[in-house]
Amino acid sequence: MTDTVAHGITQDTIARLGGARVAVIGDVMLDRYVYGAVDRVSPEAPIAVLGIERERSMLGGAGNVARNAAALGAEVTLVGFCGDDDAGTEVSQLLAGEAGVSSSMIVVPDRPTSVKTRYVAGNQQLLRTDKDAGVEVTTASASELLAAARTAIEQADAIILSDYARGVLSRTLIDEVVAAAKTRAVPVVVDPKSLDFGDYRGVGILTPNRAELQAATQMDVADDEQAVAAARHVIENCGINAVLATRGGDGMSLVQANGSTVHIPTSAREVFDVSGAGDTVVATLATALAVGLELADAAELANLAAGVVVGKVGTAVVHPADLVSAQQTGETTTAEAKITGLDAALDQMEKWRGAGDQVVFTNGCFDLIHPGHVALLAQAKAAGQRLVVGLNSDTSVVRLKGEDRPVQNEASRALVLASFAAVDLVIIFSEDTPLELISALRPDILVKGADYSEAEVVGGDVVKSYGGKVVLADIIDGHSTTKTISRMAET
Repeated sequence: MTDTVAHGITQDTIARLGGARVAVIGDVMLDRYVYGAVDRVSPEAPIAVLGIERERSMLGGAGNVARNAAALGAEVTLVGFCGDDDAGTEVSQLLAGEAGVSSSMIVVPDRPTSVKTRYVAGNQQLLRTDKDAGVEVTTASASELLAAARTAIEQADAIILSDYARGVLSRTLIDEVVAAAKTRAVPVVVDPKSLDFGDYRGVGILTPNRAELQAATQMDVADDEQAVAAARHVIENCGINAVLATRGGDGMSLVQANGSTVHIPTSAREVFDVSGAGDTVVATLATALAVGLELADAAELANLAAGVVVGKVGTAVVHPADLVSAQQTGETTTAEAKITGLDAALDQMEKWRGAGDQVVFTNGCFDLIHPGHVALLAQAKAAGQRLVVGLNSDTSVVRLKGEDRPVQNEASRALVLASFAAVDLVIIFSEDTPLELISALRPDILVKGADYSEAEVVGGDVVKSYGGKVVLADIIDGHSTTKTISRMAET
């Protein structure tokens, strides 16, 4: 039987993902991105010259799978190898700062940490370089890894095997994981890289992309019918329960051993970068299964997440707010979807900057919106292309303005702000000043009212330290929330 799409994804479904416990076992890497602009050709050879503007490092491979699951709200345990080198140290530091992820990284001497470096101009990758481990894993290291995997599985509701063919997922390890998963009746999802899918015999679900499925089966995967035939070949010959084939612009095909087939159209509206899209799929699928979603609904949710992540630049992650927005509208346009946390904001800002947009930041209590606020927001948006507004939380407003403030709670104030077309994101912060938020966001432009001097603007020195600028917006006299409240009290 064949259906065109699965059903049942709601905001409540997405909210349930926060209760998942997921074990991720696989090849952990370091992803480096070097961003810049190309404005000339080298005189030494017919190649572009990239003027480097900034660099960023993040977890890749199984590390990115763990990031994606944690971003959805899951409690994640990551198991893998890293080298006793600078890149391994950087991986450890990134993991230490990754909320929701605990790790059991086995340090293997003389085995370099895998590093992928991508060079990007605008939203276009120019070149990728790889540094990979070429050293066999010792028996002692393999045993240590297996022990860590067993411990992680005992606490998991779903298991992900993230295979990047760097030596972590041996046949022995896979067999042990499958056996342990059967004992606890938890699903095992594999993102495969081996051309012999028989290596994954006994696992629950494989998530190959079109090229991987075609290479493993030596069968064409050009249309729905061919994709189903190839997936059934894998199921019948490799002892797999289900195959979720990701097929780029053609969406996904879920084929199960029970005969069920579901084709899910792509949800992507805008494709900037497909880096890490497979990681997002496997993380979302497993997280959904961990909280009890049916496989077809979990696949639909994974497809939704993939459509979001390819619209971001770099090895990005998807947050529940992204899924809610995509589920409602296909893109982040609703007021509610503009209200976000720091991690989601950083990911969104990376996308904007990859597209060449400058990010502007302003802040305030915005208790009762008046013409002065409207003018500030308009001038702030005019200073760049994207406007992020920092909003004081209720507790910080009380400290700043007194016990009778705010008049409206933070949720209401955030929703009103997000309803302005000029505002792209709203972030609520609990400190008295936005200094910590500004330091984390690193906006290109900081806007504050001209009732401050440039030297008095909180965070101005931070922004100017990395080449940003401070803009003072004109003030409309006679308008303030305090005066409005006083006039209301007099009537």
